[in-house]
Amino acid sequence: MIDDNSSLRLDKWLWYARFFRSRSLSGRVCGSGRIRVDGAVIEKSHYNIRVGQIVTFPQAHCIRVVKVLGLGSRRGPASEATKLYKDLSENKVRVPRIREIEPRPVKRWQKRDRNKDVW
Repeated sequence: MIDDNSSLRLDKWLWYARFFRSRSLSGRVCGSGRIRVDGAVIEKSHYNIRVGQIVTFPQAHCIRVVKVLGLGSRRGPASEATKLYKDLSENKVRVPRIREIEPRPVKRWQKRDRNKDVW
């Protein structure tokens, strides 16, 4: 039985709820910074999600807003997956499809940049 203080990784929950076909795809979407939980931008797939939180994320041509009703223990059939969330998005807003889901670029230090500052 799941208690009130339990949590589950966001990428796993999105996969259990059948929003994405694979867990690696849900992990890439989580790492892209395009998911919000209770209004806060999430950039890591290991963010712990709890029952009662609101999750906003892009899926195909629409933005999905769902409330977490359960965490689940496996990726079961679709009838079981629909019990994990409540869809709060009233109108399906069409947005351009996101083709490439890449993590945000990190500014890396280069030795030549240091040498430019010296001379």
